[in-house]
Amino acid sequence: MSGGIKGWPEGERPRERLIRQGSEGLSDAELLALILRTGDHAAKQSAIDLGRQLLKEFGDLRSLGSASIAEICRVKGVGPAKAVSIKAAIEIANRCTARPLSDGDRYTSPAQVFEHFYPHFRERRKEYVHALLLDGKNRVMRDLQISEGSLNQSIVHPREVFNPAVRDSAAAIIIVHNHPSGDPTPSREDLELTRRLKEAGELMGIRLLDHVIIGDGSYVSLADRGLL
Repeated sequence: MSGGIKGWPEGERPRERLIRQGSEGLSDAELLALILRTGDHAAKQSAIDLGRQLLKEFGDLRSLGSASIAEICRVKGVGPAKAVSIKAAIEIANRCTARPLSDGDRYTSPAQVFEHFYPHFRERRKEYVHALLLDGKNRVMRDLQISEGSLNQSIVHPREVFNPAVRDSAAAIIIVHNHPSGDPTPSREDLELTRRLKEAGELMGIRLLDHVIIGDGSYVSLADRGLL
């Protein structure tokens, strides 16, 4: 159906349907239409047509969420304002599902780490390495991004991890990173990095409590596997 949504019968308009039936009854394209608000007037496409085009281009909402502003803008009819609205809406959704570890919270399990980081990592196509700095009672002092890697690797040196830990007088650290492939199984490089960080921490009197690798909906704790 082409043309503006305002010309549609009221019972078919996404906004009115959401008010009456709730958001669960809308398709992905209809939800996108509510974010986009308008379609491509030059091509006589409605906002729903444009939403369908985005889904056709990227495959699904998750892939759309991981796309950059520039990539979204390559779809005809989508400018920077629409692309920014999409990214903002997806980030709101991510924050709603996150269970953040805030400063002062006590660390008790790797599941906490997964719940904190997964909503932010699941759309990432690069590897990111973070360090959680903890005090002597295992309370979170700081969440620090250590590196942003390529599509399949990230290079981390112990000094990048322990310099801020020393400055903040941290007693322990937890290393966290994502596998963009979705498989959290530790690689040989992951195990070697863990060994180096553990040795460096022992020399400096700062414990490496865990190295948590996050995949698509799952994680691996090297401490739980006895690899620390």
